[in-house]
Amino acid sequence: MAWILDEYSKFHGHSPAVVTGKPLDLGGSLGREAATGRGVVYATEALLKDHGKIIADQSFVIQGFGNVGSWTATILHEQGGKVIAISDANGAVKNTDGIDVPRLVDYAKKTGGVKGFDGGEDIDPKSILAERCDVLIPAAIGGVLTRENANGVQAKFVVEAANHPTDPDADEILAKKGVVVLPDVYANAGGVTVSYFEWVQNIQGFMWDEDKVNAELKKYMTRAYEDVKEMSKSKGCSYRMGAFCLGIGRVARATLLRGWGA
Repeated sequence: MAWILDEYSKFHGHSPAVVTGKPLDLGGSLGREAATGRGVVYATEALLKDHGKIIADQSFVIQGFGNVGSWTATILHEQGGKVIAISDANGAVKNTDGIDVPRLVDYAKKTGGVKGFDGGEDIDPKSILAERCDVLIPAAIGGVLTRENANGVQAKFVVEAANHPTDPDADEILAKKGVVVLPDVYANAGGVTVSYFEWVQNIQGFMWDEDKVNAELKKYMTRAYEDVKEMSKSKGCSYRMGAFCLGIGRVARATLLRGWGA
């Protein structure tokens, strides 16, 4: 991103707002590294609150321990959530009493993965999606929940931190099982939202402190949840379809206001 900024600025003058995700010294935003994971937690918090629950009373299973998965696990742990199983590309670890997430983060940095962590037992990473928990968070790659394994999901809620982790067949199966799915188009939007905040700060020429970034992110994610929920209720549809209706409707209204009527 620094290179893109430099190349563009050579021809157009210093233009920090042209790209986001920049290093802090070149106009990047505080809080950007953790933003997607933090947004996942804020989305989860809003969903649970709507069902009369709080993070501290729930158990969590997380597939993926890269940037998004590790930050999600860390922040859930900080808020009292019990993270009982975590996987990455090469292994998985489980502790029904709760994993010491900060220790696991340090271990994974030193060894390159979660396999062999002494704060839990190694399990088959292929079984991670079927572990019994309150909230399942796919935070790795797309297409992991399919018609072949969706019936095995034992979670009450699925929060999509990855992009497109649930295929359409699995979506239907989970809906029939009564599993609430919070879609990726909303749940993992924390990163792009803080990228928007970075652009705003660059345009203003005034940088925010990290508390301000996180507070604004929580406000946006909470408000967006309410918007998605209301749309879903009004249309009698899933959160995923409600989110799509909301987004497409906004684009359609903007199109009409610009005089591009059909």
